[in-house]
Amino acid sequence: MVTASTPPRQLLQFVLDDDLDAALRAGLMDYLPQPGDALLDPAYPQLPQQLQLAQQQLRTAWAARERYRARAARLERRAAERQARRAPPPTADSKPALPSAAAVILARAKARAAGNPNA
Repeated sequence: MVTASTPPRQLLQFVLDDDLDAALRAGLMDYLPQPGDALLDPAYPQLPQQLQLAQQQLRTAWAARERYRARAARLERRAAERQARRAPPPTADSKPALPSAAAVILARAKARAAGNPNA
C-alpha cells in the first residue's frame, strides 16, 4: 500500500496509467506543488500541472455525482408527493356510516323482515 508521502512522480505514474484509485490511495488529493517538482522527471516537466488537473477533474466529477444524486432524490420526493395527492383519501372502514335516524329505520326493517311484529 502506498502512503500519503508518495513521491509526486509515482502519483503522476498512477494518473498516466489511469489508475485513479491507486492515485487516490497514494494521496493525490493531498498533493500540493513544491518548488522543483517540474524537474523530478525530465520527460514530464508539466508534472505539477498534470497532478493539479487530475485533482480538479476528480473534484468536478464528484460535484457532478452529488448534483445527480440530489436531483434523483428530489425527483423521487416529488413523484411520491404527486402520487400521494392522486391517491384517494384513506377511509376508516369500507362502509360509510349511516346517520342515526337511518340506522333506526334500517333496524326496524330488518326486524320486520325477520318476523318480529313488535318492531
